[in-house]
This record gives sequence, structure tokens and C-alpha cells, in this order.
Amino acid sequence: MRLLVFVWALAALVLSTVAHAEWVHRQADIMGTRVSVSLWHTDQARGEALAAQVMQEMKRIDNTYSPYRETSELSRLNREAAKPQAVNKPIAIDAEMTRLLDKSLFYGRLTDGAFDITFASVGRYYDYRAGKAPSDSQAQQLAEAIDYRHVVLDKTEQSVYYQHPAVYIDLGGIAKGYAVDRAIELLENDGVQHASVSAGGDSRVLGDRRGRPWMVGIKKPRGGEGVAITLPLTDTAISTSGDYERYFINEDGDWVHHIINPQTGKSTAELASVTIIGPRGFDTDALSTSVFVLGADEGLALINRLSGFDAVIITRKGKVHYSDGLAAGEQ
Repeated sequence: MRLLVFVWALAALVLSTVAHAEWVHRQADIMGTRVSVSLWHTDQARGEALAAQVMQEMKRIDNTYSPYRETSELSRLNREAAKPQAVNKPIAIDAEMTRLLDKSLFYGRLTDGAFDITFASVGRYYDYRAGKAPSDSQAQQLAEAIDYRHVVLDKTEQSVYYQHPAVYIDLGGIAKGYAVDRAIELLENDGVQHASVSAGGDSRVLGDRRGRPWMVGIKKPRGGEGVAITLPLTDTAISTSGDYERYFINEDGDWVHHIINPQTGKSTAELASVTIIGPRGFDTDALSTSVFVLGADEGLALINRLSGFDAVIITRKGKVHYSDGLAAGEQ
């Protein structure tokens, strides 16, 4: 009789555990985009709490690195470094800012300036909602401030200074990728094995979708409905940069978008969408912007040189290019 009672109690415990094991989904508008998290947890209450923690971490990163918030650390840095007396004088920053700047400058060097956080020296004067761009004379005057080498970082001292008074930096090309990495790290440290976190065009998936790969779609560019390509992914990051998110059409009929070529201070014209797949969003985010600026040929050459990364590129004419790793799978 005691054995039967024990077996019944054990069965009830198993059923109770299974009943509370389920997917938790949350989404919110943060960092100027839609942020979403999906995770599987054996304890629904704990899963809900973790999803809330992810959203709080996203808000923290937004509050710290948004160039649109006057109280953010990034805005403070841009204000302090722009003061005439501050040029060439180090400003103290924390370890996280040091890490973000270090990674940004690394990609500046790797891409010979195609990725350049100082693009905002001109980019800040674009108003996509109002359909306004800086004048040619204004852009030309500010163009000399665009050079990642104007940002001098001391990792040991955790300090930075600008070598040009008109330099203004924006971490938008890397911060969302960093944010999804931080979210996955938070979940992984709590034992979560299946999750997906996205912030706009940047996503990272943890494990698989309980026995199946995560199916991640690449949006059809330029207002097309649905997805252009769907990729089965497991334990990886994926970032897409497109010219269709923030843009306007000027009086000459030109498509003016937010991905600025640092060499010209103007929107790039060859590509419509670039998707990069790799281990971490911190890298895929920066690389998607880099390849967009470099163009199809140089961009694919870069990705094919890097271990662990792949690319899908869609030109404005609708032609699709794959990096070597994906092209081999298509054959």
C-alpha cells in the first residue's frame, strides 16, 4: 500500500512539473524597436521572472547608450568630449563602455573604416521622419570629423578622448547585438536551454526550439510582404541591416536611408539588405553594417575570410548573394 501511495505521489509530481513547463513570450518597444523574448522553462513563474529581467536589461542598455537620451552615458561622453577644452584630454568611462568602444574600433580597423561610429558626426543631422538631410555644404564641412581614428581609447585606464572637436559617436551599429548577447547570457546563467531574443534586426537563439531548429526569416526588402529567405538556426546570432527601416525619398527621387557611408556622409546605394550569421550578436551586428557599406563584392570577400560567419546579401535589384559557407549548402 505504501508503495502504491509513493508511486502515485511520484506520478503526481511529474505531471505537476510538466504542467508548469511551457514557453514564455514577452515583447516591448525598447531601443527604438520591438524587443521580444521567447524561452522554455520548467517553472512558469521563474520563466516569467527571467523574461522580465531580459526586458530590464534591454532598458538598462538603452538608458546607457542611447544617443537620444540626454541622461545616457553616451550622451554625456559626446557632450564632454565636444567641449573645446576637452579635445585630446581623456574622459573616464566604465568597463562596459570601454568594451563597446574597443569592439567598435576593432571593426573600424578590420573594415578600413566601413564600420565607423563617428559616422554620426554627419548622421545626427538626418531627420528621417521629417525627410530632411544635411545640406551638401554642411555634410562636406562635417565630413572631416568622420574617422574612427579620432576616437582614442585607453583600455587600461578606461578613458577616451576625441581628436576632433566635431566628432560625435553613435553605437547603434553594435549596441543591439550586444544587448541580445547580454540577454542570452542572463538566461544561460540561470539554466535556460531554449530561448530566442531579438531587438529589431538583431537576434540570438539559445539551443534549439525543443527538438527543432529556430526558423528565422529575412524580411523582403523595400516594402515586400512576408520573408525573402528562411534559415533554420541553432545556438547562433543573426543580424540584418536594411535600407527599408528608416528612410525617406528626397526631391530628386533618391532613397535616403540610415546606413551612412563614412567616406561620403551619405546613404549607400548598392544594397537593400545584409544578413550576417555568427556566434555572437556583438559581432554580427557590426558586420551587417560593415558589409552594407562595403557592397556585395568586398563584403562577401570579408565574410569569407572570417571563420564562423556567413552572409546573405540582397541587392537593390533583387539579386541574392551567399557567402561560401551558405552557397555550398545551396548546391
